[in-house]
Amino acid sequence: MTAVTHVPLAERLRPRSLGEVVGQSHLLGDGMPLRLAFESGRPHSCILWGPPGVGKTTLARLMADAFDAQFIAISAVLGGVKDIREAVERAEAARAGLHPQPTIVFVDEVHRFNKAQQDAFLPHVESGLFTFVGATTENPSFEVNAALLSRATVYVLQPLADADLQALIDRALATAEVPALDAAARQRLVAYADGDARRLLNTLETVAMTARAQGLSAVDEAWLLRTLGERLRRYDKGGDQFYDTISALHKSVRGSDPDAALYWLVRMLDGGADPRYLARRLIRMAAEDIGLADPRALRLALDAAEVYERLGSPEGELALAEATVYLAVAPKSNAVYRAYQTARTFVAREGTRPVPLHLRNAPTRLMKALGHGEGYRYAHDEPDAFAAGERYFPDGVSATFYQPVPRGLEIRIGERLAELRARQAQAVAGQAPVEDAK
Repeated sequence: MTAVTHVPLAERLRPRSLGEVVGQSHLLGDGMPLRLAFESGRPHSCILWGPPGVGKTTLARLMADAFDAQFIAISAVLGGVKDIREAVERAEAARAGLHPQPTIVFVDEVHRFNKAQQDAFLPHVESGLFTFVGATTENPSFEVNAALLSRATVYVLQPLADADLQALIDRALATAEVPALDAAARQRLVAYADGDARRLLNTLETVAMTARAQGLSAVDEAWLLRTLGERLRRYDKGGDQFYDTISALHKSVRGSDPDAALYWLVRMLDGGADPRYLARRLIRMAAEDIGLADPRALRLALDAAEVYERLGSPEGELALAEATVYLAVAPKSNAVYRAYQTARTFVAREGTRPVPLHLRNAPTRLMKALGHGEGYRYAHDEPDAFAAGERYFPDGVSATFYQPVPRGLEIRIGERLAELRARQAQAVAGQAPVEDAK
């Protein structure tokens, strides 16, 4: 007796034509780039970049159907040069046959191929032996060789919208294999899928099998939650989604929006990001974007990191939330950050200059005899502990790096610094130092 091979629901519902594709209207709508490419009648090499479950493999297969091309799929996770060589041989055979046929070579997770493996495609793409279609969840600018990238059009695919996922649920229900779902259960599944069609359909299949085993013809949200267990989120802890989300958190703090900042913090925690990494980023935000406008921010961020180490999750996450809100509402200044970057550039350009003699250390008689420390004015012995006219830069060097912003504590710092700089300028010019305003 021949065993019946089970075909997953996601595969059974895979679109067989471009009109059946759900989502990606920015690429597949009338007059949109990928639609025009299909209608041109001429395949071209491309890279499909997007998160999991948004139709990258489906579009590659539909390209082969649209252009009556041989379809060869290679997994960069499992394959290697041997698979590339075999694809070349099959493409040559298809082109030399009685009925010549073009070939599309589809490479899933192309970013996992190393440089040499990616380079192996180049001569065959250039000769027109086959059309190369790569799929990646990572930014091709960083993960695909420049030579291959220059020969392929990059199409960016987006996570499926809620309406698209609802449409997929309707298609699954139409198969009569999936039990009826109430509105709350449908919405819970959409949230659970998080823009991933494959995840949605695989979850629906699990729900259907469990419901059949329990003799249920319909399910509600409560049953769904018991069946699925704790809600999980798709989250790429090391890829573009991770860095895009931390970028959104950082920019929300910098933009003084505590609500958005909390949203992105919770999104990252909910998705499995390491709270210790988030704590480190909060410390960076305090130093980079708040600085001396509110020096307490840095201390609070450090305290939040320490609290998390003591309490762990989930209690310690509240300290991270507290720090996030504080940083978002604190006055902002990147004056120290800009001053530091400017000083680095200045030093790199100027090179190493000798320390002036009067600033050098003189712990021995010889050093004193050589003039080390001679003429140095001890600031604490000067009026207001400020040695007006003293020079601290190397000879021939003068620069201004730090410019306080008119926000928070830096308002007062700026006023004090302006006074000191004015007194310094007058003293250097030979004028009497300006007296402190009492």
